[in-house]
Amino acid sequence: IDGLNTLIRGQKLPIFTGQGLPHNKLIAQIVKQSKVTTEEPFLIIFIGIGLLKDDVLFFEKKFKESENFQNVISFINLSTDPTIERILIPRVALTTAEYFAFDLDMHVLVILDDMTNYCEAIRELSSAKEEIPGRKGFPGHLYSDLASIYERAGRIKGKKGSITQIPVVTMPNDDITHPIPDLTGYITEGQLVLSRELYKKGIYPPLDVLASLSRLMKDGIGHGKTREDHNDIFNQSIELYSKSLEIMELESVIGEESLSDFERKILEFGKIFEQQFINQGYEEDRNIEKTLDILWNILSIIPPRNLTKIKHELIQKYYIKK
Repeated sequence: IDGLNTLIRGQKLPIFTGQGLPHNKLIAQIVKQSKVTTEEPFLIIFIGIGLLKDDVLFFEKKFKESENFQNVISFINLSTDPTIERILIPRVALTTAEYFAFDLDMHVLVILDDMTNYCEAIRELSSAKEEIPGRKGFPGHLYSDLASIYERAGRIKGKKGSITQIPVVTMPNDDITHPIPDLTGYITEGQLVLSRELYKKGIYPPLDVLASLSRLMKDGIGHGKTREDHNDIFNQSIELYSKSLEIMELESVIGEESLSDFERKILEFGKIFEQQFINQGYEEDRNIEKTLDILWNILSIIPPRNLTKIKHELIQKYYIKK
């Protein structure tokens, strides 16, 4: 997330996941490791919408083990609670976030889990009111309803605080075109997509790098913000990883012996990229320097003349010769 989908203060960046994927573990890790780089006050608000009791106990245990525990406020709605509470709880929690952000000048990270349960509650209420259904039975006002929650992220001119949102959306049948992730994608500024293929490979977090995007990333990286090489190394890594997946498909058809030496290097890059960069243990806390250094270490597989997306002076400064 930090290296390839950097989250900016005031941004709304959803996690698109599927049933059985480890999004709860990822959320717990985000809560555990989230911080601001300055000494400014920081707060996390966790909103559980329609959660199972087991999930609540999991989050409670993980939050208490976290160093950030004193900075976490939780609003919990169980799956057995009344439907109307699922519609009210994000609004109550966001009002709390606005108080801390804009009255007390704090940077607030709001995590909403799971917005799919919220949308199902909207559909249930709409059906009870006998409103005309739209796509998949959801009411036509679902878009504006979601916008009334997501658009409460941001910053206010003259105020020091900010509200940053990470909504979690469980995609029914892993369908990213379903109305809930589809409308969420229109309103928010990017998405983090969890991949079932990577999960099957044992990669955690199984983040689909090519399907994920942070639209505001360019505003928060580079010299004076993260590091001068961040944008170049981001572009180069994405290009090489994309090529490695293409070569992987080609290899399954023609065999590895038919690949050129350079294609084999790209293939090696892709495999190590998944195992050493995307893959990150729950207890492993990487700062931005370590994240970028890991990328340079993996990029050293590729000859410097082939790193066409990176400026020559940055290659001279950071490239690790092997």
